[in-house]
Amino acid sequence: MIRKFRFALLLLVALIASVPAIGTGALPAQTPAAATNAPVTIPFELVTRHIMLKVRINNSRPLSFVFDTGDKVGIVDTEVAKELGLKLEGQLRIGGAGADTLPASFVKEASWTLPGLEGFSQPVAIAMPLGRMAARFGQDFDGIIGSDFIKQFVVEVDYQNRVLKLYDKEKFTYSGTGESLPIQLNQMGHPIVDGEVTPQNGVSIKGKFVLDLGAGGSLVLMSPVVSEHNLLASGMKTIKAIGVGGAGGQSTGQIGRVKSLQVGKFTITNPIVLFSEDKAGAMASRALVGNIGQMIASKFKVFLDYSHSRIILEPTSKFADAMDRATSGIVFTTEGKDHSTVRISDVLENSPASEAGLQKDDIVLSVDGRPASELKVTKIFELFERSATYKLTIRRGEQTLEVPLTPRRLI
Repeated sequence: MIRKFRFALLLLVALIASVPAIGTGALPAQTPAAATNAPVTIPFELVTRHIMLKVRINNSRPLSFVFDTGDKVGIVDTEVAKELGLKLEGQLRIGGAGADTLPASFVKEASWTLPGLEGFSQPVAIAMPLGRMAARFGQDFDGIIGSDFIKQFVVEVDYQNRVLKLYDKEKFTYSGTGESLPIQLNQMGHPIVDGEVTPQNGVSIKGKFVLDLGAGGSLVLMSPVVSEHNLLASGMKTIKAIGVGGAGGQSTGQIGRVKSLQVGKFTITNPIVLFSEDKAGAMASRALVGNIGQMIASKFKVFLDYSHSRIILEPTSKFADAMDRATSGIVFTTEGKDHSTVRISDVLENSPASEAGLQKDDIVLSVDGRPASELKVTKIFELFERSATYKLTIRRGEQTLEVPLTPRRLI
């Protein structure tokens, strides 16, 4: 399943910078956490390579929010906002990866809090429908938090231990082995860093890259860069990107590899790349060369120090690991209460899935005898990134079939 880029550039939110001026009433005041020298440690769950935090809105039930450097303000799912009785006003359109936009509303008099971070609250600014993305996550996805939260602290993102550490930004000092890199925050609050990518033809491309921890993939090269440098005409092996997209719907492109990506003193060799072919939307941006996602970011401890216009990248023991994960050729979606029905929504041609005879709309009942409803999509993804043979029990119409599937590396 080519899921590595499905949520690349999850949300590039237009119009967000003008939220306070849109006649929506005063937003709740932001309350900082009490200053402390010791960091506050917040555990997170990694769901299809996205950082998921438990938050509350106005003392609500626990909600699942994605932590995303590719977002600015607090965003809540429209249906969740209605369930909680939040006040919604006005209309706007929000886009991202893909050419479409989604309807959204401004939220009044609502704040979100983070359990474990005492004394902190921040406004929820926007409500938009997130159900389509929740179906692909395979679990509830109630909202997003981004740079308005990050800039209140120095945020250490520790993928190996699956925790965020929040430091007092006025007292933070760094003494590790990482490198401090200057960044710019664009008007939507996204961190932009200088980098250099070397395609297979060996002609390096220097420019600006967004560090997008809300993107579950490795590296995206924007369609203008792909076209202007003729990157898909080099004869390299690629496969069609399926299941790629975000707030703007489906995206098009090819998945292959480049020789290297360099950021600061760090060189990532032979990374997986989505060569975008989008004509509109975030992946058609001319302002950027590319988008750096979780598969690369997770090679580091990442320190987001927006108040000093920098990030710090500290390589982990996983830094030199090759991106050699297997691929099944399946895109999943989920349905029903608790996302318990796991359905195949697309199958890549000439992939292990198509060779096994799997088809769109097949329902996965179990993997090696373990019910798919209990495994959840994230665990199935993790299993299928290992080259082994799995026994799938599927339902196709009135039939129940046993299908062996052996994922393998395709590029």
